[in-house]
Amino acid sequence: MMTCLVITACNSDNKSSEDEIIDETITVERTGESVARQWNEVLLHAIRNDFARPTVHARNLFHISSAMFDAWAVYDDKANTYLFNNKLGDFECSGQDFDKPIDILPEREQALSFAAYRIIEHRFKFSPGVDSIMEQANSLMLSLGYDSAMQSTDYSQGDAASLGNYIANCYIDFGWQDGANESQNYINKSYLAVNAPLVLDSATVGNPTITDLDRWQPLSIAGNIDQAGNPVQDVLEFLGPEWGQVTPFALSDNDKTTFNRDGYDYQVYFDPGMPATINGELSEEYKWSFSMVAVWSAHLSTDDEVMWDISPKSLGNIQSLPNTFAEHHQFYNYLEGGDASTGYEVNPKTGSPYQEQMVKRGDYVRVLAEFWADGPSSETPPGHWFVILNTVSDHPQLEKRWAGEGDVVGNLEWDIKTYFAMGGTMHDSAVTAWGIKGRYDYIRPVSAVRAMADLGQSSDINLPSYHVNGLPLVDGYIELVSSGDNLSGENNEHLGKVKLFAWKGPDYINDPSSDQAGVGWILAENWWPYQRPTFVTPPFAGYVSGHSTFSRAAAELMTAMTGDEYFPGGMSEFEVKANDFLVFEEGPSTNMTLQWATYRDASDQCSLSRIWGGIHPAIDDIPGRLIGEKIGVDSFNFAQNYFNGTAL
Repeated sequence: MMTCLVITACNSDNKSSEDEIIDETITVERTGESVARQWNEVLLHAIRNDFARPTVHARNLFHISSAMFDAWAVYDDKANTYLFNNKLGDFECSGQDFDKPIDILPEREQALSFAAYRIIEHRFKFSPGVDSIMEQANSLMLSLGYDSAMQSTDYSQGDAASLGNYIANCYIDFGWQDGANESQNYINKSYLAVNAPLVLDSATVGNPTITDLDRWQPLSIAGNIDQAGNPVQDVLEFLGPEWGQVTPFALSDNDKTTFNRDGYDYQVYFDPGMPATINGELSEEYKWSFSMVAVWSAHLSTDDEVMWDISPKSLGNIQSLPNTFAEHHQFYNYLEGGDASTGYEVNPKTGSPYQEQMVKRGDYVRVLAEFWADGPSSETPPGHWFVILNTVSDHPQLEKRWAGEGDVVGNLEWDIKTYFAMGGTMHDSAVTAWGIKGRYDYIRPVSAVRAMADLGQSSDINLPSYHVNGLPLVDGYIELVSSGDNLSGENNEHLGKVKLFAWKGPDYINDPSSDQAGVGWILAENWWPYQRPTFVTPPFAGYVSGHSTFSRAAAELMTAMTGDEYFPGGMSEFEVKANDFLVFEEGPSTNMTLQWATYRDASDQCSLSRIWGGIHPAIDDIPGRLIGEKIGVDSFNFAQNYFNGTAL
């Protein structure tokens, strides 16, 4: 354990040695990673080794970050604690005063360590990776010199370990009644899918089991794995449709609407309204948006010779987001891919122009789809933003001034405050996005594209296979199988069907380390997202995009916490090596560096990646970004009240 340096201040007068020592002690923080950072790394390891549950892990990140904050704030003269010695809703965690030592750093570190350890021990005890998780947690406790077997919660005499245990127990008890249904392993109480599962295997053609093209459909996948790489049952239930019931962080009842469906009240914050439906007033937007996912699938190949500059010189700096579905047409490039980026003339931190970086579009978009997918063996989207936060905190050019103002704070204070704010932001993003997902129960692209393909084409009543709800025809991307076509079949049984120029799917990949599916003409009824055949699509509704909500909220928060919209130094980077990054298939064909000038640029790139990955249409994306903006700002302001001692 690294020791702390304690310096005493003395009077200048010539007094006795006893009188010389005044009642003031200055504690110098340990160098290197703070204890809070070390526990955050253990928590991220735990998430990577658990089932892929973004809602559950957003809550874990929040509760453990908040417990560490409470253990820190108890020793602060100004800050308010969040749960300790407080009441949230009907739950009360009573507290009592005790004498604080002059040297508070060791006490803070011990209290927050026991709080984090106990909650991790509790929340991950049924995890498939529990042995590895607890090995890391126990190893950290040992290295810090703490006895993890110490179970006392009597902190009346100021024992820091007992205080940490007490705070942890409050969060554990709070979790039993916060609406997450933790006692029943977070299962759904009411929700039932209206569509029968779509069986995804080489024998299934189209989408023969769907009955409602506006509603979510489960998938049946033999050998199904979750996004963390864990084997799961073939048909997964909707994860978290009732998560809007969970007690939030900064969300207000003024932002909440209650919708009843099938006798259950769905709680929705920042209600974005109905998505486009197949038979509604926005049916054309429905077809445009889902067909764009199929069109962008045509970019997913090394053989795509289109070259893009992927540096901040050309990408990023979006001036505004659409506010209506109709405005999506101007925001996205339907055929070529991408958005309304304008790029930046110069790096404002260096005064020099950003350097152009030309790569194949087909390499770039495949890298994006996998980089932002957060799986397998990942920390899920909320955890990914904690990784980004830690990377920023480690940057030598970052001045750790809260909100970019005031004195530079130490590593522990910075980490405690940023984790508390980021945890609350990610938790509110999950509560909001999944509340909307449960209420609107919206269809995913793999179900919609195949279902529309079964109906036919919707562009020309005089052509074969016309149906008002079919796929729109797009020259070079969405066409009809004609006589003599290689796809027509031995007996012309596919003549007149819809075909797509798209990623050909996992059937064309035997060895992902050396094979590429490539892009070519396929029957639309056989379309796959750019994913593994053992995963395909997350097991919950699409609208609104969780990635878009999490990422935009985090970007707004990072901007506020650092007092700067730009990454330190004006750019953040992630190196990608040729043929040593992609997991779904071989690639990319060349080295590249993902680059972002601002936090919002990173967020916007994450959102686009889900369209190229075949996971979300634009319908899901933009509302998630707009909601994320509100959550990030509100969470920052809410957290500020606790730091300033003005929380109610």
